Amino acid sequence: MIHSGGVLRSRTGTGGDRGSVSIYVAIVLVGLLVMIGIAVDGGGKMRATERADALAQEAARAGGQQLDAGDAITADRIAVDPAAASAAALDYLRQAGANGTVAVSDGGKTLSVTVTGEYRTRFLPVIGVSGMPVTGHGSATLLHGVDAPENR
Repeated sequence: MIHSGGVLRSRTGTGGDRGSVSIYVAIVLVGLLVMIGIAVDGGGKMRATERADALAQEAARAGGQQLDAGDAITADRIAVDPAAASAAALDYLRQAGANGTVAVSDGGKTLSVTVTGEYRTRFLPVIGVSGMPVTGHGSATLLHGVDAPENR
């Protein structure tokens, strides 16, 4: 400190670093918000994918209940009616508010459902990511007969 005419003055001067902390805080804050956004929206996408998987599995189950009655009654074979199974699975998805596709294979014994959608992000629009694609899969396979453990 220099004493000059009753006034104390600092040797370092005034205002040389003014505002530098504000820039640092702004940069760190943006980085922190992006990290929080990745955590929150990443978890949201995982929950949306789990929901899509569950909807696909339930739609496959609903479609798998549409047996070809003619073959089932005569016990020739157990298989789904492909048109009725697809319609039932798609109807289930429609009622749940989801979009998807249905495929019947293995001679009517396997029904596969794919659900597609989008997770709308909450934090990531700040960096330009407003949505993430979500896909779920489910299948049902018809089994005939009962398997029981052997008595020992």
